[in-house]
Amino acid sequence: MLPVLASFAAKSARASSASSAAGAAMPATCKDFWADVPEAPKDPILGITEKFLADSNPQKLNFGVGAYRDDDGKPVVLDCVREAERRIAGKNFMEYLPIGGLKAFCDESVKLAYGEDAKCIKENRVAAVQTLSGTGSCRLMADFMHRFAPNAKCFMPTPTWSNHHNIFRDGGVEIQGLRYYKEDTCSLDYDALLEDINNAPAGSFFLLHACAHNPTGVDPTPEQWKGISEAMLAKSHFAFFDMAYQGFASGDCERDGAAIKIFLDDGHNVACSQSYAKNMGLYGQRIGCFSIVCADEAQKVAVESQMKAIARPMYSNPPLHGAALVNTVLSDPQLKAQWFKEVKGMADRIIDMRGKLREHLEKEAPQRTWNHVTDQIGMFCFSGMTPEQVDKLAEEHSMYMTRNGRISMAGVTSGNVERLAKAMATVIA
Repeated sequence: MLPVLASFAAKSARASSASSAAGAAMPATCKDFWADVPEAPKDPILGITEKFLADSNPQKLNFGVGAYRDDDGKPVVLDCVREAERRIAGKNFMEYLPIGGLKAFCDESVKLAYGEDAKCIKENRVAAVQTLSGTGSCRLMADFMHRFAPNAKCFMPTPTWSNHHNIFRDGGVEIQGLRYYKEDTCSLDYDALLEDINNAPAGSFFLLHACAHNPTGVDPTPEQWKGISEAMLAKSHFAFFDMAYQGFASGDCERDGAAIKIFLDDGHNVACSQSYAKNMGLYGQRIGCFSIVCADEAQKVAVESQMKAIARPMYSNPPLHGAALVNTVLSDPQLKAQWFKEVKGMADRIIDMRGKLREHLEKEAPQRTWNHVTDQIGMFCFSGMTPEQVDKLAEEHSMYMTRNGRISMAGVTSGNVERLAKAMATVIA
């Protein structure tokens, strides 16, 4: 052994021996860094599923989960998606996508959201990146706001999707409530909404549901959207549209995207979160798009680069398979037409169930008015039941939904709608 190495080995042996002796005299302790971590509260929606699964009643029903089911209560895979799967099988390598995702997918998504003939698309001023569904899109918006509009407040409808609060809070954005829902009539509180828009500090941000408002199912009319747009433009507010249900709400993608087009026509530069979970049934693929309409092409390049810079340390690259599926459907005229037909079929079934539920409720509980069941739109019905009444539904009838009375209409079928109406009539009596 070389002298230097021999000396080093001898010193290491003596140090090891001393360390062992010290250890024998004073046992080392490992610090418990997580001793004070409390258990997180259960998610208000996912917690319902846990209770449902624990219920031993074979007749139990789950009206809490926002995932489409057919009239037999079974999950659905669209035929256009199955054909897209067949076409892409073995066609794509498994390499990373770019940070911004599959560009062809983003291009098709932007055309779907804003309209193929939209001026902002023709002028190449829409910055867009692929995201981890709608949740990921919203989170990128929150982080983008925190970085480039740190003093701006984000106004959200009261109520809104519960995860909106978590997303923007964790993104470091200050949240303000926006009066939206009138409980006594189960309808839009339009006057209060406009008042809040007018009283908000100039240059505020507003999160708006493009269609099928979650959880209420209450959407503004086209005329009301026009009034909202004009009021926001007068105060230089910025609109961020969360569009999780395009096509799924009314069965018509253009109609469901009308609010965004109204804002664009009025001169707004908006942002948009898109999800293909509901309208293509791609829940597990986590496929979405986040886009911002910019002032010009140069601004688009800068904004899109910053979107990617935010995504890079968060998840680096979005997944390939779902983007390839959506792009295959949207870029092929025949598959796209088939998707329009299939998504309309899903929407029509939901609309039909609304009509049947209202019919049975008017029969079983005529002391109340139930027009709101059919006036609302989309996957969810805000029933007007109290938390206590919802608890009784679960305890006495094994029917589960969120405690704010939100019914997932996807869980309502021809076989259970009458039973649901009778149970609701019992708990509200």
